[in-house]
Amino acid sequence: MNISNSMIDQLAALDQAESHFRSENIKFGIRHRMKSGKTVLNHTQFLGYTKGPDGVLQVVPEEAEIVRKIFELYIQGNGVRKIKRYLEEHGIKTVTGKTEWSTSTIDRMLSNEKYIGEVRMQKAFTSDFLTGRREKNIGQLVSYLVENAHEPIIDRETFELVQGKKGKGNV
Repeated sequence: MNISNSMIDQLAALDQAESHFRSENIKFGIRHRMKSGKTVLNHTQFLGYTKGPDGVLQVVPEEAEIVRKIFELYIQGNGVRKIKRYLEEHGIKTVTGKTEWSTSTIDRMLSNEKYIGEVRMQKAFTSDFLTGRREKNIGQLVSYLVENAHEPIIDRETFELVQGKKGKGNV
């Protein structure tokens, strides 16, 4: 069977159009759930929490203590490098069981609103469905904040104090 290059090009274009249509439908469904306030969590491991059978985050008490300690150390004036050293010297493992902590992980934890029981959805988005390239959402799309989405580990006052120290102001 001999298929011409133009026929192959047409089939490839149809296949790409179908992929784009499928991608748009999936995004529509996800955004519809976000608008309705149903949280969409893409993580599998999140220090301090586990996903309950209903998909809602549930506190893991032992891990929550580590999260509280990280926030406490930061408020006491320790930077992420000192916190990293503290955690490693005390044999405290990451959520994935590693003995070495990443300073960027600690920094992201200190800014993560999930620790006060909130979920901000669509912080990032897939800008190119073909490559799967993700971009940080800095106003290109609406983001959704769901308050009281799950039990907090950190109180709002502590969280906002940390954000102030990090130079991020109020949440």
